[in-house]
Amino acid sequence: MADTIIQVRDLHKIYHVGDLDVAALRGANLEVPRGQFLSLVGPSGSGKSTLFNILGGLTKPTSGQVIMDGEDLASLTDAGRTRLRRSKVGFVFQRYNLLPTLTAEGNIQIARYIAARKSGPLDNGFRELLRLLKIEHRLDHKPRALSGGEQQRVAIARALVNHPAILLADEPTGNLDTENATAVLDVLRDLNRRMGQTILMITHNPEAAAYADRTVRMLDGRVLDA
Repeated sequence: MADTIIQVRDLHKIYHVGDLDVAALRGANLEVPRGQFLSLVGPSGSGKSTLFNILGGLTKPTSGQVIMDGEDLASLTDAGRTRLRRSKVGFVFQRYNLLPTLTAEGNIQIARYIAARKSGPLDNGFRELLRLLKIEHRLDHKPRALSGGEQQRVAIARALVNHPAILLADEPTGNLDTENATAVLDVLRDLNRRMGQTILMITHNPEAAAYADRTVRMLDGRVLDA
């Protein structure tokens, strides 16, 4: 049986907006086995993005516990969360966030630089990943010369270059047409099935959610079917 890579226990997050306290999470609970592809769905305001940001170490919970690959995020300092983001988490967003002045390979390599890892030729294992992503022949092209689907696949490669324990994807097909969205979702499913990559994907699209092994719903700051 796979071990658990993410454990969320009685998680609360309150934002202070002027004189108001806004509860974004109200006792959320979730467990994700290592190697699972999970989609997280729910309406706007359900708490999906807040949970995503906490899991990624981008913000701290108000109370509760989050264990990410053996580390308690709530107990980490800002520096500790930064280290965790660099070493254990890869991010893919709706907007590709590629630097327009760099080639595709440059955009991938910059993630190694930010993580303080030695830059240089990409290893054979990662070259195999690039073939899976179908961008190995596009590495010398800048973003403006790539299709939207290719840009998102470069963003996925950048997220995985440091071999993170978990890939967090926030509406990764939101800016893509149907053909390119399908290609990206096929890639995510292949990454999970062939390489055992743990993936948590936020999506509003039920067709995208169906690519995952498991779908959980959020509503009013709680996970309904964890």
